[in-house]
Amino acid sequence: MKILFNVKCVMCNVFLLYALHFTLYTAYAQPISSTELINNAKIYNSKTVTYEGEIIGDVMRRGENAWINVNDGSNAIGIWINTSLLKEINYTGSYKSSGDRVEVTGVFNRACPEHGGDLDIHAQSLRKINSGRLRPQRLNPDKRNQVFILLGVLISVWILSLLKRK
Repeated sequence: MKILFNVKCVMCNVFLLYALHFTLYTAYAQPISSTELINNAKIYNSKTVTYEGEIIGDVMRRGENAWINVNDGSNAIGIWINTSLLKEINYTGSYKSSGDRVEVTGVFNRACPEHGGDLDIHAQSLRKINSGRLRPQRLNPDKRNQVFILLGVLISVWILSLLKRK
């Protein structure tokens, strides 16, 4: 009877350790790169993945959902997401700003039947990692000088054309 009790305890401990490992693994899953997703699309098709990157371009709202593009530095992947998950998003990447950095967890589709066969991720959760910011726009002194030179040439041509008429 004592041996049977020990076996049950060992089995319970093994089960608890496995459950703890699985919980921690899924909670802290490492993000998959876009290159890995694209190159191994058949392997990840219809599986839940975690993808991290900067939101670029515009948020394209379509009713209660929206399209966003997330770029991890190598490629951008389209994310189909519920607009309620986008409340924290303030900046999207463009020439004027760097976008918010996010971690998206969702179902990866190699050829999404809902969206015309496109490669995308249907987001289930979104977590903001870093906030984006506006990029200061500086005036390029070379371009400013070129404008003044061209303005001078234009005025000279205009004055010469007026003198020629008289």
